[in-house]
Amino acid sequence: MAIKALIFDWAGTTVDHGSLAPVLTLERVLADAGVKVPRAVIRRDMGLAKFDHITNLLHEPETISAWKDAHGASPPEQAAAELYAAFMPLQMECLLTYSHVLSGVPEAVAKFEGMGLRIGSTTGYTRAMLDALVTAAAKEGYVPEIAMSPEDVGAGRPSPAMCLEICRRFEVKPWECIKLGDTASDIAEGRNAGMWTIGIARTGNMVGLSKLDWEALAQEDQRGLLNRAAAELMREGAHAVAESVADCLPQVEEILMRSIRGERP
Repeated sequence: MAIKALIFDWAGTTVDHGSLAPVLTLERVLADAGVKVPRAVIRRDMGLAKFDHITNLLHEPETISAWKDAHGASPPEQAAAELYAAFMPLQMECLLTYSHVLSGVPEAVAKFEGMGLRIGSTTGYTRAMLDALVTAAAKEGYVPEIAMSPEDVGAGRPSPAMCLEICRRFEVKPWECIKLGDTASDIAEGRNAGMWTIGIARTGNMVGLSKLDWEALAQEDQRGLLNRAAAELMREGAHAVAESVADCLPQVEEILMRSIRGERP
């Protein structure tokens, strides 16, 4: 086939509906430092390696303003390292509480494997966090062939390093792969690698709701959130957008047909 591999993100894409575990942990770490930052600001750089995410967050105008209100000055140079040190144990503590495999993911992945597609994955989580996710996800029926963290290649998103290492191990070309994820950094990672990309809207960072909170919304509100998420993912460069991994077969098949016709991303 012209497409030979799919590379999935983790939180918000294959596990953790709404990508809540990292957001709630960062909120708690900031609150412990006396700083309150809007959740939308925390979500801006979701998907980056966690130290990079925290570093960027500390440079956001809203964070600087809140830090000044709490401490009388901008965040000091060592703040990123201190917050990261506080973040690590808290994230490990709550990670698996939220990171259950999303509905329909094992079935969709089995279908893709039946089509001859190989399954890889990348994340912004550390290696230790990813190892915990891999073990837990396997018990719930999701087992990607490769699970790559920034530490494995020395660079996180938007660097294409994780995706390109998966290509090397699978012995495939980047344009024979589709990167799927729910964040701007996922799309950038795939595009920078020269891959096709599919944005994941409903279960991920752009909507940012638990399954229960999503299901409690009126259909009109759901449609509005989905439309905004899809539009944002397309602006970031996604070649297509699906509601979830469980629903992404039509988008995968569309890209497959485009690739068969000789198109490249």
